[in-house]
Amino acid sequence: MPRITRVYTRTGDDGTTGLGGGQRVAKDSIRIETYGTVDELNSEIGVALALGLSTRLAETLARVQNELFNVGSDLCILEEDKARMPVPVVEERHVQALERLMDELSEELPYLDNFILPGGSDGAAQLHVARTVCRRAERLAVALARQEPVGLFVVRYLNRLSDALFVMARYENLQRRIPDVLWDSHA
Repeated sequence: MPRITRVYTRTGDDGTTGLGGGQRVAKDSIRIETYGTVDELNSEIGVALALGLSTRLAETLARVQNELFNVGSDLCILEEDKARMPVPVVEERHVQALERLMDELSEELPYLDNFILPGGSDGAAQLHVARTVCRRAERLAVALARQEPVGLFVVRYLNRLSDALFVMARYENLQRRIPDVLWDSHA
C-alpha cells in the first residue's frame, strides 16, 4: 500500500506525471486520460451513493468503486512492467460478477420496449451520468489499446460496467416507484 505523506510533489509542474513503473509521460497522454476518466467515473458513482441508493445497489457499487481502483492500477502500470511490479488488476471474475448482477436485477425489471431517457429518481439520474462517463472511459481504453497493450479485461470490464449502470439506474427507479422516462420519438 502506498504511504501518502503529502499531496503535492511539484514534479508535475512541467506537464508530466509519473506512471506506476516510474516512467514520466505527458499529462494529456491517452493513458493518463483513460485512467483519469476511470477516476472521474469513480467520483460519479460516489455522488450516486451520496444521494442514497437502494441497499442492494449501494453494496454493489461500494465493491465496484474498489474494482475501479483495480482498473486504475491496471492502467497506470505498463504491461511490460507487471511481471516485476504485480498490482491489483481487473479480472474475468469481475466481468462475470457484473453479468450476474445484470441478470439478477433484470429479472425484477419490466420488459423494455422503448428507449429511455436519463432521469427518474435522483440516484437513477446520477447512475446515468456515471454510465456515460463509463462509456467515455471505455472509448479511451479502446483507443489506448490500439496504441499499446492494456490489461486483458480492462475494456471488457468497462463495457459491462456501463451496461450494468444502465440496469442499475432502471432498478433504482423501480425501487423508488418512479417510472423510467421514455423517449418520445415524436417530440
